[in-house]
Amino acid sequence: MRLITGFQQAKQALSRQPGAEYAISPGLQQRLLEMFGTGDPEQAVQQIIQDVRQRRDAALFDYSLKIDKVRLSTLEVARERTEAAYRSLDGRLADALKLAAERVRAFHARQKENVCRGIPLRDTGQIVRALERVGLYVPGGTAAYPSTVLMTAIPARVAGVKELILATPPGADGEVPATTLAAAFIAGVDRVFRVGGAQAIAALAYGTESIPRVDKICGPGNIFVVLAKKLVYGAVAIDGLQGPSEIIVIADETADPAYCAADLLAQAEHDALASAILITTSAQLAKEVNRQVTAELATLKRQATARQSLDARGMLIVVASIDEAIELANLYAPEHLSLMMKDAASYLDRISNAGCVFLGGDSTVVLGDYVAGPSHTLPTGGTARFSSPLNVTDFIKLINVVNIDKASLEQLGEAAQTIAEKEGLDAHARAVSKRLEARGNV
Repeated sequence: MRLITGFQQAKQALSRQPGAEYAISPGLQQRLLEMFGTGDPEQAVQQIIQDVRQRRDAALFDYSLKIDKVRLSTLEVARERTEAAYRSLDGRLADALKLAAERVRAFHARQKENVCRGIPLRDTGQIVRALERVGLYVPGGTAAYPSTVLMTAIPARVAGVKELILATPPGADGEVPATTLAAAFIAGVDRVFRVGGAQAIAALAYGTESIPRVDKICGPGNIFVVLAKKLVYGAVAIDGLQGPSEIIVIADETADPAYCAADLLAQAEHDALASAILITTSAQLAKEVNRQVTAELATLKRQATARQSLDARGMLIVVASIDEAIELANLYAPEHLSLMMKDAASYLDRISNAGCVFLGGDSTVVLGDYVAGPSHTLPTGGTARFSSPLNVTDFIKLINVVNIDKASLEQLGEAAQTIAEKEGLDAHARAVSKRLEARGNV
């Protein structure tokens, strides 16, 4: 991990470059050239989207074979399979997933009670309506992520979405992992499709013979999924463009270096492009965290991935004060922000940019990943400056209502007519004046 000392050096290192793109390996670039005739991921994704729009299911079957190396006979997973997967779960895992589901459901139900209210009608008001159909994307292929199913599907279901459509890549055997299916059953997902990548996003956005078109697409994915979400936006809503995992740990001399190291490694093992950053007021703590990270790294199953992440993006930053540390964190706007310091809660009012804040040494980010309650689908890449974690409000829309009676017409009509005349919109002005005249004739 890179050691940085001093606020100015740290500020330069943590200042994000606008429009920074995903890096791709030379091997992936060559594969794109062979398959699509371009080494540019966005151009390749544009080709996939256009092909799915034109050939629909046929394109999805072809890309499953071409990209995933899986020959499929059907795209949809039978409902009976999801229930059977749930029934076959190991008891301990079933209990863990049900606990997580209960916590996620309870948190978002409370949120709905507090923020998803209409405005009572007098002259004007607002009504709240849930989206009709939502598409959920869950990464897969080489691994299963049941937690992502729960964290995307349950807030949508709590919001009142009528139909949940899940897309996830098949494994080498052409099947969706049983734990993913079990989580879909627990969360109340209506339909599951064994389709991944940009082609899945295109299918959800535009619809095919098998996959219905949705109103919004939610969920994280790789570079191709992120680019596809970006390109279909407008035809369909999206939750955001989630990139590689990030964590900043702010720690003072009272922090446990073992906890700091463990949480940095937990995010680094996600992705070679993940960012794991410690900001501390203690040079001794930084030294000890670095030692423990090095020792623990050698024991990880995903050692190679974590090592790439830490070598490329890992930082140990030593600053003069907690004030400087907080300023740097707000500048970076991390996905996860862990405050491992004395009286951590007292600093919460000063945090303006973060996806989720974890207070104190016992609040490991891993609990947020799985069972704390708030969705773990969080803004990344600095977008926490202006966007929020996935939540109930992602799955509702507001409809304004105007209910003008005669008294309100008399109060407001002349002003509306005056503005319309100033804008040169005669028909607008007349639509008001006719009503005012009728009012005067009563």
